[in-house]
Amino acid sequence: MSETLAAWSPRALAVLRIMTALLFIEHGTQKYFMFPASEYFPEPVAVFSLMGLAGFLEIVGGLLILIGLFTRPVAFVLSGFMAAAYFMGHAPQGFFPANTGGDAAILFCFIYLYMVFAGPGAWSVDAARAKAA
Repeated sequence: MSETLAAWSPRALAVLRIMTALLFIEHGTQKYFMFPASEYFPEPVAVFSLMGLAGFLEIVGGLLILIGLFTRPVAFVLSGFMAAAYFMGHAPQGFFPANTGGDAAILFCFIYLYMVFAGPGAWSVDAARAKAA
């Protein structure tokens, strides 16, 4: 059974990468385009602000992760970004991440950290470039 599951591992990693990226991009579009609508961002954030930088990283970094281009270095940057976001924005509000809204930041941080080591999986530009080389 484990051999059968192991054969699917690169595809499962790709699904994790793609779904994580889609959810991450959504956070950036909330900040810049108010889509999907959110009570936290009733108007677009200023581009040259800390939230503007966050939105940029979420959209651009999310798109790169989505297509699997430069996955490891982008995942490294995004993992650090999510750790900083948690400690700057959520941890000061209280100890329990579920109560401060920081649970998503923690999950994103560790999923991206995993991608630094695991790579993009199947169905990625990185995999296609490695195959062509």
